[in-house]
Order: sequence, then structure tokens, then C-alpha cells
Amino acid sequence: MGFEEEHFLMLSGIQHFQFCKRQWALIHIEQQWEENVLTIQGHHLHKKADQPFLREKRKGKLIVRGMPVQSRKMRVNGICDVVEFIEDDEGIGLHGSEGLYQPYPVEYKRGKPKSGDPDILQLTAQAICLEEMLVCEITHGFLFYNETKHRVKVPITDKHRNKVRSVLGEMQEYYHRRHTPKVKTGTFCSNCSLQHICMPTLMNKRSVTSYIERKLSE
Repeated sequence: MGFEEEHFLMLSGIQHFQFCKRQWALIHIEQQWEENVLTIQGHHLHKKADQPFLREKRKGKLIVRGMPVQSRKMRVNGICDVVEFIEDDEGIGLHGSEGLYQPYPVEYKRGKPKSGDPDILQLTAQAICLEEMLVCEITHGFLFYNETKHRVKVPITDKHRNKVRSVLGEMQEYYHRRHTPKVKTGTFCSNCSLQHICMPTLMNKRSVTSYIERKLSE
């Protein structure tokens, strides 16, 4: 696999992959997609945050919305909802702005904080991309949850950096093979917008016969 940008993975796919590897493959390899109420709510929230190249200057702070980012090392690209550049004597210079700034990614989420780390990994991947592009070090970022209207400060740790690289490596392997895996089903399938495409009941071999018999009787 080359390093051309057409081979880069979408940064947003990390969260899909952590939720369900099959869902990620259906979207990013097979180009399948369906909307449900959750995805529509998510689009509405990000539409408000993602306003490409919009810059807003406040006292000691430069806010950039919809900022494209990429990492050639990890072969991934995407868009940061918001990047806040805070004036800092130990920061970096920015084209068209006076002074030095330290960047911090801010990711907007539809719901509330989750028990797992998909949101943290996506934010960490954004930080890694920014570090590579701007030649800087980012110690933390922020997750804003629309349901709670609360912003959470998230440390960018070595543990999560390593996991991001591991997850992206696995995603690259599936993508290179164009392989859509089977997965263990669960209650989370009912919240997936692709359940009618994925047909999770067929993932369980023991249920295939009963599923076919039920469909034939309908």
C-alpha cells in the first residue's frame, strides 16, 4: 500500500472501528450507509461546529473550526471540529498571526461520556496529526458532550497514542485486504444505523435456520 492520500483512512473511522469492526468495514470499505435518528443528530451537531477555515480571535485565543488534518506516518486524514490555539510563550508561530500559540483539539459529541475509549482515541489521533503537521507537542485536548453541555479535559497519554497506532494498523490491514469481518453480536446492534444492511442475526450460525424459516413464513 502506497503513501498516496487516496490510500489514507478517515480519522473518524476510529470510532466506528471501536464500536464495531464490521460497521466500520461496511462504511469505509463497502461504502454502505443508512441514517437513523442518532446519526442525524450527530450530523446536526457537527454542522454547527464544522465551518471550514472559519477563524475567530478572542483575547489570547484563536479558534479555528473545521480544520483539515492528516498524518502521513499513520496514513490517516480528517477534520477537527475545533482547534483552539492559546497564546503561549513556548508555543509555535502561526502564519498570519502574531505571537506564539499552543494548539488543543476540541471534538464535539452528540451524547454523553462513554465507558470505553473510542472518543478519547479519536481525539488522540487528532492530536497526533496536529503534532506532525505543526511540529509541536500536545498534552491534552477536550471532548464536548452535547447531551450534558459539558466539556471534558482529556490528557493525551502514551497509552492512548500507542493504542491509536495499533488500531489504525489493524484498520489498514482490513482495508488493504478489502475484508469485512464477522463479529459477535450484542444489544448494541439495535443502535446501529446499518443493522438492516449488516443483518446481525445472520452472524450467529445457530440462528440462520430459524431466521430463514421465519422469513419464508412471512
